[in-house]
Amino acid sequence: MPSDFTAKADMNALTIATRPFPDQRPGTSGLRKKVAVFRQPHYLENFIQSVFDTLALPPDGTLVLGGDGRYYNQEALPVILKMAAANGIGRALVGRDGILSTPAASCVIRQYGAHAGIILSASHNPGGPQGDFGVKVNGANGGPAPAMLTEAIYARSRALPTYRILDAPDVALDKLGPSTLDGMTVEVIDPVADYAQLMESLFDFEALRALFRSGFRLCFDAMHAVTGPYAEEILERRLGAPAGSVIRGEPRPDFGGAPPDPNLVHAHELVRIMRAPDAPDFGAACDGDGDRNMILGRNFFVTPSDSLALLAANATVAPGYAAGLKGVARSMPTSRAVDRVAQALGIPCYETPTGWKFFGNLLDADKITLCGEESFGTGSNHAREKDGLWAVLFWLNILAARRQPMEALVRAHWRTYGRHFYTRHDYEGLDPVAARCLMKQLRERLGRLPGQAIDNRRVRASDDFQYTDPVDGSVASGQGLRLLFEDGARIVFRLSGTGTAGATLRLYLEAFEPDPARQGQDTQQALAGLIGVAQEVSQLRQRTGRAAPSVVT
Repeated sequence: MPSDFTAKADMNALTIATRPFPDQRPGTSGLRKKVAVFRQPHYLENFIQSVFDTLALPPDGTLVLGGDGRYYNQEALPVILKMAAANGIGRALVGRDGILSTPAASCVIRQYGAHAGIILSASHNPGGPQGDFGVKVNGANGGPAPAMLTEAIYARSRALPTYRILDAPDVALDKLGPSTLDGMTVEVIDPVADYAQLMESLFDFEALRALFRSGFRLCFDAMHAVTGPYAEEILERRLGAPAGSVIRGEPRPDFGGAPPDPNLVHAHELVRIMRAPDAPDFGAACDGDGDRNMILGRNFFVTPSDSLALLAANATVAPGYAAGLKGVARSMPTSRAVDRVAQALGIPCYETPTGWKFFGNLLDADKITLCGEESFGTGSNHAREKDGLWAVLFWLNILAARRQPMEALVRAHWRTYGRHFYTRHDYEGLDPVAARCLMKQLRERLGRLPGQAIDNRRVRASDDFQYTDPVDGSVASGQGLRLLFEDGARIVFRLSGTGTAGATLRLYLEAFEPDPARQGQDTQQALAGLIGVAQEVSQLRQRTGRAAPSVVT
């Protein structure tokens, strides 16, 4: 890869000769690589120039810029600002100290009518010098760039001859207010203020203050990631949750040495607190860039699929959703719990591929109000990204209105709609060749499975999920292998695109239980037979050498 370059000065801008890198194809959530990859000479600059060339923002265009505070953010931010100025962008809105959560960035783009956004994050992936870094591009609607745009960025990166960057000192990002960078206005904004104001318009903050005055206790684990400042400002200062309700609230470049992934494994301190005899009433955690959430009651875990269903069923208690829901959407691997709520409400329910960008068209077309995916992400039409703290506030609003403990509320929901036993098994760091081989052979076997009985379950259908967008007619193929059984159970196999080391195979399992007397079973026990079927059909252990998943949620 290039290590030498030539420069041509044009006023304060330099035109740097470079050569393309072959590996700059963005995934479902932008370009994610190890920090060491991004630190190669010209690597970051090449990708950013490809973004600017593809976006072709107008001279008076506004760019929103920020990130989750992970390692290498502080080095990348001034580079991107100098490149934005050299490429003629008129205005940049930057979160103070470079901090801006992914949902807050979406809100800022929409509120200020920005033309695009760049978010520096690798979401829930590990941080630090040996960790991951990422660059994600958002469009004028505030949502992730669609596949057509990311493919165009990739195509440009494969043919990039030069990039442009300003020869100028770094802009100070620690104080609010505007400054000028060679004709481009750089405005440092409070990363929390606009987002907090939006939350106050959606939820009954006075009811939440009363809830905390009543003695209600919560524990919010910010995982030393971006939501710490947001949670401290909104939960503790504005709503009156007791000081210390937010733990691990200080953002750190390495997230305290642990992956900022809000699940039962990585948020182990929160899980320990919520399982203690004197546990708070409510527990929650958010991930590295603030777009994912985990919800807990006292010794009680709410699956993301159930969380989406309960938000939909109780949405009208929140002022921002009092008029009801236009529709809902879920990613294909997400359980069908929300489908039953939508049916009861008489509203549409859309099944999309994994990736938040697929919800964007439905939201922009006003076809849905709420959406979510099983990977701990939920959101609504208030933004075009999933939003972890928004989900926490929504749950608090429901608890304030219903005056029931978390577990009682969920179990009442199951009695009404039935329970969808659901789990996800992640096999991380697999040999990519072995993982692709497993999927290829399973795909070839799919056509022979319908009609077969496996462990007392008969296969009704099997396919490789394909989605036709109801708004623009675009088609997304190869979105996950599905086994659908006559009793309503499902098994889904999918390779994830969010990791940077090896391959991650996700196995999703779901079975419906309408009988309240049987709804109290342990999830893994209830699905033990289905797990065995999945192992048998895929020969997962034999093909990967893994006796057990890395993470179970």
